[in-house]
Amino acid sequence: MATTRHRPLIWLPACHRHLDLNDPGGYSVLADRYALAVTALGLQPVLFPMAEVEDVPCLLPVVDGVLLTGSPSNVEASHFGATALATDLLDPRRDKLTMRLVRASLERGVPLFGVCRGLQEMNVALGGSLYQALHDQPGMMDHREPEGEPLEVQFAPRHDVLLAAGSAFAEWAGGTRAQVNSLHGQGIKRLGEGLVAEAHAPDGLVEGVRVEGAPSFAYGVQWHPEWHHDRHPFYERTLRAFAAACREHLQQREGA
Repeated sequence: MATTRHRPLIWLPACHRHLDLNDPGGYSVLADRYALAVTALGLQPVLFPMAEVEDVPCLLPVVDGVLLTGSPSNVEASHFGATALATDLLDPRRDKLTMRLVRASLERGVPLFGVCRGLQEMNVALGGSLYQALHDQPGMMDHREPEGEPLEVQFAPRHDVLLAAGSAFAEWAGGTRAQVNSLHGQGIKRLGEGLVAEAHAPDGLVEGVRVEGAPSFAYGVQWHPEWHHDRHPFYERTLRAFAAACREHLQQREGA
């Protein structure tokens, strides 16, 4: 009897939040839009909400891709030699896991895609640093979303990104300039080791990177391509390139 081929499994690390003041244990959460985008690409999102650093060597071999999602929380500043701001919403459990998960994914050749916080995690995991409040930096734009507005307004295209000629980003965009959304307060200050900046905001902020010499797909973006990706060809092509790499990984893993 023929077996049904399963979809590539994509690890989406959970965020950890206190959503109910009457429940001090907290919640492990994932924004549906990431899972919906992964599913629309023919992939299967998976969560390991209690995963710890020591679990990465056991769990990573069973997945075909890692998607580091955005989050309301910031990467804790101690990971890049700074002091957290009093206003920071932090998620130390996620930080601890993803700092290892980034490096392990690259070592094993598992396709890796970082979105917003995920890009920042990639950068910090590889030794880079972040601006903690871009809107307070001289010469920088305010990259935050307009608070209190409907989500359609918050996730609407906000500014151009300039894309390196000949890069995968330019191929996905069909040119060297594209419009993207912007919903972040932190941003890349010093690039991590092996990261190549291939997309920049008009103020010079690094908004898209690739990992030089990575054995598989390894990119990060500061914008949110998961948001209504079917309406935005640039977002859609980016996600489909990630999906294609995950399918290739599954084929290699099953053939091993």
